[in-house]
Amino acid sequence: MKTVFYTAMTLDGFLADEHDSLSWLFVQDQDEQGPLNYDDFIKDVGAIVMGATTYEWVRDHLARTSEPWPYAMPAWVVTHRQLEGIEGADVRFVQGDVAPVHDELVAAADGKDVWVVGGGDLAAQFAEAGKLDQLICYIAPVTLGAGRPLFPRRWELRLVELHQNKAFIAARYDVVGPGSWSTTE
Repeated sequence: MKTVFYTAMTLDGFLADEHDSLSWLFVQDQDEQGPLNYDDFIKDVGAIVMGATTYEWVRDHLARTSEPWPYAMPAWVVTHRQLEGIEGADVRFVQGDVAPVHDELVAAADGKDVWVVGGGDLAAQFAEAGKLDQLICYIAPVTLGAGRPLFPRRWELRLVELHQNKAFIAARYDVVGPGSWSTTE
């Protein structure tokens, strides 16, 4: 069982632009069955967690497209706001420290992995609590110049797997710890 932040980002390190748009992502060429692909990843996931912005983006996308909630496993949304649920979806709203939330996620995952769906600040909170094991990231050949960063704080990762998937660099990293290098050099 691992807790994994599985995501995509631009070459300059952003998950979304300053308006929370992912339009840069959906125009990229990829092999849906290529290395580190979503279908293989999601088979091993037993519970998911996301921040409020990600949840609202998914909810709005589903409302526009009339698609159903895409996750069969229970989902937690970490938020300080009152948010509407989605009919037929097992969505649980929580707030505060992510460590006890992680315990709930692990119990619900029942031996499978936990997926930190998004965003970067939430993933960093799990990392800071010592609860994030890996980052799997698709890196797109796009720069935004501003937006939502992968991690909004310094963090060290260790590259353990690297592939090309058409336009993307597909990489798996182990989470090492807080960045220890100096900014005064």
